[in-house]
Amino acid sequence: MIQYSCASCGMGVIGMRCAACNEELVPDTITTADGRVVSVARCPDGCGKIKSPMCCGSDMTCQV
Repeated sequence: MIQYSCASCGMGVIGMRCAACNEELVPDTITTADGRVVSVARCPDGCGKIKSPMCCGSDMTCQV
């Protein structure tokens, strides 16, 4: 199960699932029009993606 954690305080989140197909979301990145790389969690079946969790004002990281 995928775990996101905060580098600042250690808070963590384990497991996020797609409401449409119940697959576990996987970590990924997207590149915005201005060239920034943003962390996202996406459905492996292609249902969509969400912004990765944040804590302490920063993206939480995920070990893959």
